[in-house]
Amino acid sequence: MDLVTWIVVGLVAGLLASLVMGGTGFGLLGDIIIGIVGAFIGGWVFRQLGVSVPLGGIAGTIFVAFIGAVILLFILRLIRSRGRRV
Repeated sequence: MDLVTWIVVGLVAGLLASLVMGGTGFGLLGDIIIGIVGAFIGGWVFRQLGVSVPLGGIAGTIFVAFIGAVILLFILRLIRSRGRRV
């Protein structure tokens, strides 16, 4: 994948994950970073579970990145909420 594809996948996945997790997004750069990191997390999770992507092409890549971004945002919220309880 080229750089533009990574940016588009990151943006779409990060924005969708932010909306699903009840937020409004983290801005353009934040959503891209969350989506790209989510792509790595999602790829690792899918490999560990031995699950194949149900979609092909760019849609499959966005799906995996979206799942990973949701996991990332969930973990970040757990860390934030733990810090507020102190």
